[in-house]
Amino acid sequence: MCTEGEMATNTDLTGPWSLVVPLKPLARAKSRLGRTAGEALRPRLALAFAQDTVAAALACPAVRDVLVVTDDPLAGEELSALGADIVPDSPAAGLNAALVHGARAVRARRAGAAVAALNADLPALRPEELARVLDFSSAFPRAFVTDAAGIGTTFLSASPGAELRPAFGGPSRARHLASGAAEITLPGLDSVRRDVDTGEDLRVALALGVGPHTAGLCASAGRVGDR
Repeated sequence: MCTEGEMATNTDLTGPWSLVVPLKPLARAKSRLGRTAGEALRPRLALAFAQDTVAAALACPAVRDVLVVTDDPLAGEELSALGADIVPDSPAAGLNAALVHGARAVRARRAGAAVAALNADLPALRPEELARVLDFSSAFPRAFVTDAAGIGTTFLSASPGAELRPAFGGPSRARHLASGAAEITLPGLDSVRRDVDTGEDLRVALALGVGPHTAGLCASAGRVGDR
């Protein structure tokens, strides 16, 4: 089901989904996690989260491609090796500008693309849950998934012909609702909603079951989420 928002349409998608994943330079990513993990481990965790997010997204049958917007050379190299396309954050004007830039880059290649923005810090992401989100989103011009705290946003979609109009950051759930996007409230989307900003977030993600990059790093570092 969904809350009140945009009316569903019967327009069929012209093709599979393209996902846009924004990623800060690793030296600045996940600053709040540094208090738990330590500054040396923090950028490595940010990269591991992004690797597991991108790998899970690419494993989803509804996803045609993943485009990562980042200026970080190491992240670009590692995520490209997984199969993601990399574009620089040429606007350099924050998260939402990076997402608009990424969506435009996708549609410059494929004008009829259905596009979705996905956070880079979803290490427990499951392809089958993402597939359910994308299937639901196909009935709406724009749709979104709120984070586990019920305040922010982890996913925002735009069907062919619709602009993404991202409003991420802080209380973005309210802004996306106000913009007319439909909120996706399907049950069983824990892995799509569980972004990781703090040590407690990471503990919950580890309990859900994270991908191999995050799991391996946390194991070698002594279960960071338990600190």
